[in-house]
Amino acid sequence: MSRVIVLGALHYDVVVDAPRLPDVDETLPGSGVDYRFGGKGGNQAVAAARMGADVAMAGRVGRDAAAGVILGVLDAAGVDRSEVAEVDAASGMSVAISLPSGEYGAVIVSGANGENDGRVADGPPPRVALIQNEIPEAANVAFAAGLDGGCRVVLNAAPARDLAPELAARVDVLIVNRIEAEALSGAGDPEATAVRLERAVRGAVVLTLGAGGAILVEDGAVSHHPAHHIEPVSAHGAGDMFTGALAARLAEGDSLSDAVVFAQAAAAMFVSSPVAERGAVTKDAVAVFLAALNGG
Repeated sequence: MSRVIVLGALHYDVVVDAPRLPDVDETLPGSGVDYRFGGKGGNQAVAAARMGADVAMAGRVGRDAAAGVILGVLDAAGVDRSEVAEVDAASGMSVAISLPSGEYGAVIVSGANGENDGRVADGPPPRVALIQNEIPEAANVAFAAGLDGGCRVVLNAAPARDLAPELAARVDVLIVNRIEAEALSGAGDPEATAVRLERAVRGAVVLTLGAGGAILVEDGAVSHHPAHHIEPVSAHGAGDMFTGALAARLAEGDSLSDAVVFAQAAAAMFVSSPVAERGAVTKDAVAVFLAALNGG
């Protein structure tokens, strides 16, 4: 197994099913509620572990009941949580509204995640380091600066914020969706936007477009990866599965293009599976899915 270290947020999520997003000052009746482990860091760590990687999580939680749930999920997934520290703040959480179409909107409260300073103890050198934007940017900068030069840094720039030059100079793979890409580089044609973003980092850019597939820009070359045609149950968490799966494949030595193909398949299986069955989306299951698509 190959080592991936994830620095990021850990949340306790509340997901409400509703017919649509409410307008300002409007109260809508919902049809269901679910309580889930979350945070982009946590979700991506679990996803990478399910895709076969040896994963360590570096994060912060509070001294509360939510922390017990969060740590229990990491343990169940086989994620090393020796770098998850308890702090004197409430554990992070989010509230999401899931629509019948599978789309969603969410609000995040950082809580303990805001105490993350990016410092980790010495340990086995990772092949891939995975970061996001749900913790302070200074933490990402400090973390990336302390990594071995041979470690590939993957930044999922969500939520979008300006990219610090010292971090941009260390990013090997930048993963963004359309909204994040436009926030970082301005509105326009997705391919042109991805090309502009690639010039802003030292490495490659992966722009995900949901049903529109993904665009990869690497060493100035642009490639398009069509999406799989599936019936989505919910898009909530799709980006985290994609990112975690991609990091796992990079750690195994795949090319970035092959990692994108695998990650798209993992995300397609994830969003088309009922929430209660998403734990079955594993490395082996995705391999079978890809083999079937390729006529194997």
